[in-house]
Amino acid sequence: MPDAGALADALAAGTSRRGFLARVARMLFVAAGGSAVAASFAAEEASGFHFCGHIYTTDSCPHPTGLPRIDARGFPLRAADGKPIDNLGRLVDGAGRPVDEAGTLLTDPDGRPLPPAPRTRLCLDAVRTRFRVRTHVDGGWYRCCGGRVRKLIDCCTAGPRRINGDRGLTGYCYRGRTVFCVMYYDTNVRC
Repeated sequence: MPDAGALADALAAGTSRRGFLARVARMLFVAAGGSAVAASFAAEEASGFHFCGHIYTTDSCPHPTGLPRIDARGFPLRAADGKPIDNLGRLVDGAGRPVDEAGTLLTDPDGRPLPPAPRTRLCLDAVRTRFRVRTHVDGGWYRCCGGRVRKLIDCCTAGPRRINGDRGLTGYCYRGRTVFCVMYYDTNVRC
């Protein structure tokens, strides 16, 4: 069986909140014991991080490809490389037409270019439409991810619930609003 203290310390490295969780983890190891508990902590570690800079509490705003990466105006980008995508998750050119990795227009079986799909802002358009709530991009915070500064952004609403279905959190939202979902913008600033 792995050393409970070493495993908990590894899980808790970095922040005081995680330090508290490490102490709780040690108590659980003592109380429950066994490899099943060790396996559950490995699973918690894997699911605890939502994306770099964000520990999973509030879920992502709906995004065509999963991770909620956006450009400076709130439109979806492919998380891996920051290329613009449409609401179907396809790469698009400057005119919004779907393209392949080389930038060549996608075509149907008869060789005609595929029609463009909408490309909507995550918080201000996609969330509003899908969940029928009025949203605001209020606050954000910054983390170093992959050697660049990442801005993590709260999509806020005056409603009592967040996308997870439970009670909304204050986060960085302005007074009277709570976090509905989260998204991020990768800057070009080195950290």
